[in-house]
Amino acid sequence: MSIDPRSLIDLLPAVYRLRDAELAGHVPQVLTPAEAAILAALEALGPVDAAERRLMDALRAKRNRGPLGALLTVVGEQVAVLQEDLEQLYDDQFIETCASWAVPYIGDLIGYRTLHGKAPRAGSQRAEVAHTIAFRRRKGTASMLEQLARDVTAWNARVVEYFALLATTQYMNHLRPRNEVAPSMRDSDALEWLGTAFDPIPHGLDVRRIGNRRGRYNIPNVGIFVWRIDAHRLRRSLAMPHPNDATGLRFRFSPLGNDSQLVTRPETEEEIAHLAEPSNVPERISRRMLHRNLASYYGEGRSLAVILNDIPWPIAKTVVCNLADEGAAWAHDAPAGTIAIDPELGRLALATDIATPTDLRVTYHYGALGDLGGGEYPRAASFGSPPGPTLRVPDDHATIEAAVNALGGAGVVEIRDNGWYRESAALQIVAAADRTVELRGANGVRPTIELTGPLTLAGGLRSGVVLNGLVITGDVLRVAAGTDLRRLRLAHVTLVPGRSLAADGVATQAGQPSLVVQRAGLDLIIDTCIVGALRVSKGSTAKITDSVVDAGDLGAIAYAMTSVSAPPVGGPLDLESATVIGQARCVSLSASNSILLGHVEVERRQEGCLRFSYAPLTSVAPRRYRCQPGTGEDDINVPHFTTLRYGEPAYCQLADRTPAAITRGAEDESEMGVFRSLYQPQRESDLATRLDEYLRVGLEAGVFHAS
Repeated sequence: MSIDPRSLIDLLPAVYRLRDAELAGHVPQVLTPAEAAILAALEALGPVDAAERRLMDALRAKRNRGPLGALLTVVGEQVAVLQEDLEQLYDDQFIETCASWAVPYIGDLIGYRTLHGKAPRAGSQRAEVAHTIAFRRRKGTASMLEQLARDVTAWNARVVEYFALLATTQYMNHLRPRNEVAPSMRDSDALEWLGTAFDPIPHGLDVRRIGNRRGRYNIPNVGIFVWRIDAHRLRRSLAMPHPNDATGLRFRFSPLGNDSQLVTRPETEEEIAHLAEPSNVPERISRRMLHRNLASYYGEGRSLAVILNDIPWPIAKTVVCNLADEGAAWAHDAPAGTIAIDPELGRLALATDIATPTDLRVTYHYGALGDLGGGEYPRAASFGSPPGPTLRVPDDHATIEAAVNALGGAGVVEIRDNGWYRESAALQIVAAADRTVELRGANGVRPTIELTGPLTLAGGLRSGVVLNGLVITGDVLRVAAGTDLRRLRLAHVTLVPGRSLAADGVATQAGQPSLVVQRAGLDLIIDTCIVGALRVSKGSTAKITDSVVDAGDLGAIAYAMTSVSAPPVGGPLDLESATVIGQARCVSLSASNSILLGHVEVERRQEGCLRFSYAPLTSVAPRRYRCQPGTGEDDINVPHFTTLRYGEPAYCQLADRTPAAITRGAEDESEMGVFRSLYQPQRESDLATRLDEYLRVGLEAGVFHAS
């Protein structure tokens, strides 16, 4: 039975309850001023709904409580705490309901060995303990190893038993019709997956070791493919029209107007015995794949969808086409009455008999490594609560400029959709003295803002401006010298490197700054962001955490002073788990677990420190501590990246050929750079530990990066 203070009071004889009510008038006011104001407001409302009635009754009961009632309230609260603790003790006996601290103890009862457990999004230790008995019963099977890889690393995975794909001489008493060493060149389904985790074609013997990812096709070999790049959704985003199309019927999925590869939204596998298929992992969607399985990929709640004038476009009128460039036009046009989609380029075309749409939106998934630069991932914990109103766009105001002007210098402007907002050149954000203005995308959305002119950020004494969850393209953010703005914080923001992207993804203004701080005395904080080059006054400071600063080229200047005079030394710079693409010139430098790819020049080298980081040996930097490259002849380690072009799924991902001194060179043995907090080396180490325990005797496993 649930015990609360009211039920304890009701158990008293009526005489005690009446006497206690009489004494209530002699007890000091027990309602707080806020509670008293709420009660007065509710009583003045007249008719109220059920929830308001319950709140009003509770406040009245508290107001009319006498000395005995107050004592029983305290007793009831403690009884409730004890009752909850007893219920939790029962729940702690089961892995599904126990508290987090009890998970290792339950695991110890069945001989479970703990792992690193550092990665915040790595596999749940609770899930792994719960599956331990089932894993041991099915030890060494492909489906069990696949589930194990997902539990330990939280990556999507597929297991391949290479002995089943080994080309062998056929034995007449045991024929294998599918064991064709020379497949048909007309079998596009099989050829499309050649060399991938889903390759069905048998291969010749490969005697190299699979543990170092060199060999594959051998009798004892088992391959575990993991997808480190996730599928990130963008729901009902405005499709971008082709800039040079006079018909108004050609569009791109990406709100930045560049070609973007679409990826699969992974479907949950219903059975543990099921091996992952392409629909179960965040795999790139090819034209053939989408054409063959359109019903599996198209529609709201699936990998992609088209919404025309707020009405979902039917799958029966959707086709898959090659919409690559052919001169000034695209290779094909959409057939009559249909919309054509090219998933490899992220393009769509409308048939000529479809009226030019007033509102064309798309839902799709793009590939990205980790939660960085804004997105639909959870980030409510980074929101501030500055004093002032909260105005919503487009609910309260149609444009950001109108909402910011209505704030009066304090409060929050929150964008509620994945819209594309083209703001006028007059847009500026001005915070009042001792106040803060926060412009943010709501949790679960990623709006795009196109600036037609510089966005001026200003404020009075001790004021601040916060930008959160936005993608900003088109022009520069500027803090003028004449303002008194004290703090500027960017969180989960993308200031498109090079300001904007061409159709092929190349920056239109490579090397140009995305943020210019001309004021001295500003504290600049950049957290979990992707930004272009920065120009920061010598009198201001910059702290950059878990972010990318991308000047577009190693020879370009990524961080410096606003002036172009020599030496253009920017303000003091503090880096923590950051990747800087380009040169950095600053007054002082403190860098930890970071990668600085360009030349570094520091004015005050007796201040700060470079620790567990990479910077070229030619740099003029403060003292180094366990940094790369080392000074020995055999200690020249440099980072290699899958790609450094913004907009690609593997942007700033360290390539597999990067030396371990960098991939495990951070202070906690994770990788240096922006993705240190993903703890990818620890995930792989944990998986290797588990494979030693669950592989059958004689088998050898290798972990391959599918993305």
